[in-house]
Amino acid sequence: MRYRSKILLVTFILLGCWEITQAQNQKIGFIDSEFILSNIPEYEGIQQRLASIGQVWKEEIDEMKVEIEALQQDFEAKEILYTEDVRRQKEEEIKQKIRQREDYIDSRFGPDGEYFAQQQELLEPLQQRIFDATTTIANRDGFDFIFDRSGDYMFMFTRQSWNLSEEVLLEMGIQLDPDI
Repeated sequence: MRYRSKILLVTFILLGCWEITQAQNQKIGFIDSEFILSNIPEYEGIQQRLASIGQVWKEEIDEMKVEIEALQQDFEAKEILYTEDVRRQKEEEIKQKIRQREDYIDSRFGPDGEYFAQQQELLEPLQQRIFDATTTIANRDGFDFIFDRSGDYMFMFTRQSWNLSEEVLLEMGIQLDPDI
């Protein structure tokens, strides 16, 4: 029984050493997709297009707000003249306009809104190009892991020598200005 325990212990130690050795042989890199996107010429046009779309919708939302405020001011000025039924009707009309505005905001800028759908549709080709270039570099240079540090995952420390962002841009055929 003691002999089996010793063999089992030695086996676990050897497996642990092997795992450590394998972990030391892993090659890890990172990219900064925000930096990469900001250096892709088409990205600025996409940003301008999204800003233009958003501005039109914001103006419509502001118009709705002005209309609601006008209804509220009119109601407050004439409230004492209204009968109970007319008062309820006017209050309901104001509430309805507020709900319509909130629904409009949600349909345009909410999590499932048109703005984010447009953003995703316009950025998807660029994101695919970044992914393809990153995959090419990872396969070519033998990386085991490449992380994007501009997403939700945050590094506490990254060695700049492993930053592959400029290399991804080069793989995509985009030359950086040497003064940057």
